[in-house]
Amino acid sequence: MNATEEAVAAAEQPAVEDGAAPQHGYTGNKDAYLRRLKRIEGQVRGIARMVDEDKYCIDILTQVAAVTKALHAVSLGLVEEHIGHCVVGAASEPDPDARAEAIDAKVKEAADAIGRLLR
Repeated sequence: MNATEEAVAAAEQPAVEDGAAPQHGYTGNKDAYLRRLKRIEGQVRGIARMVDEDKYCIDILTQVAAVTKALHAVSLGLVEEHIGHCVVGAASEPDPDARAEAIDAKVKEAADAIGRLLR
């Protein structure tokens, strides 16, 4: 593996020190993300209950839209965290060639994720 490949591989793997869990961009906000996702999970269960109880379709669609919007907010937060942590982290690579390749890889990851969100 050459220096560029090593830099890209290192940029793809979060730093781990002394057996600690990897640090991701969202790690500092993990509890908030988990609370939000649990709230969304409750909303989805509520939608299932509405269907089971034969509620009015427009009311169900309104709740689906609310869940969709909440998931988009979580997704955008994670994209922002990825750019702020992973892309910026790749930019700290000391070797200019490896840095450029690592940044390109992280930006492509973000662009691909955004593309999946927009489908």
